[in-house]
Amino acid sequence: MLGLPLIACAVHRLAVVSLVASVDIAAAAARLAGRVVRTPLLFSERLSEALGLVVLLKAENLQYTGSFKARGAQNALLARSERGQLPAGVATFSAGNHAAAAAFAGRRLGLPVVVCMPPGAVEVKVAAVERYGGEVVLTDDLVGTCQALAAERGYTLLHPFDDLDVIAGAGTVGAELAADAGTVDLVLVPVGGGGLISGVAAAVKQASPATRVIGIEPATANAVTHGRRHGALVPLPTPPRSLADGLTAPYVGRHNLDHIDKYVDAVIEVPEHAIERAWWELLDASKLLVEPSAAVGLAALREHAIEVDPGARVALVMSGGNVAPTTLGRLGP
Repeated sequence: MLGLPLIACAVHRLAVVSLVASVDIAAAAARLAGRVVRTPLLFSERLSEALGLVVLLKAENLQYTGSFKARGAQNALLARSERGQLPAGVATFSAGNHAAAAAFAGRRLGLPVVVCMPPGAVEVKVAAVERYGGEVVLTDDLVGTCQALAAERGYTLLHPFDDLDVIAGAGTVGAELAADAGTVDLVLVPVGGGGLISGVAAAVKQASPATRVIGIEPATANAVTHGRRHGALVPLPTPPRSLADGLTAPYVGRHNLDHIDKYVDAVIEVPEHAIERAWWELLDASKLLVEPSAAVGLAALREHAIEVDPGARVALVMSGGNVAPTTLGRLGP
């Protein structure tokens, strides 16, 4: 059980909407200067020729901790420090990438971090949390256990995606992309709980309103699609499962749904077989180690799920590169 109240869609619509602005993303970029990698935007000749497009790859797999999450976690703690709210410690929950990012951010600021992870979490992601000095607690009740630990220890609960400072940190991905890409027609963003697309879409749309921003989520882990029908914070009826384990959030956050409603043109689901095929193609074409979550945008293009004019400039956000050897083994004969 998630330990969350079910919040009806009507309640969500009546709530006060708070959105990150370009000034918030610029402030996050200033805080993060020298603390994150300004990841490259790479032109893929091979994918461009194969798809009849100009394909650009935002390589967040090259980020510290191996994913974009290092941006949001650090910005959240640094912003709290600026406001005089630096906590005694941090409690959070995650299937993996945010877990490692929180531990990484905590170590840099000298804060203890405890992370609640599901019993089936990818072993290399659990090991990464421990390598950065975080304490791992395996539990089926991620949110409830995290809330209990935070209260017991006097720690602050850092939400992995439903947090405005985390969203602003993720927005620096979009700000860099917009600055480096010039004119871009379409940005495709992997979607789990909505933190990455909230920030990227806010940055891209405020810089270039005509650019389409589309989120891609696994059909078997469609928290955003479910949330748009039933409301923010309403858990999926069955536990999400996908090869793209980084996108298996149990629900979409309130702040995330607000940003998606405001800035995102569409959210599209892709099937598992398409993710697996696109993952290998992206690995082979980019020669970069990326996790399956990073390949969902390519999967959507290969499934012809998005209308794109020939020759359009399309940016794919490669969200991370943390993958277990056992998962790589799925690509074998």
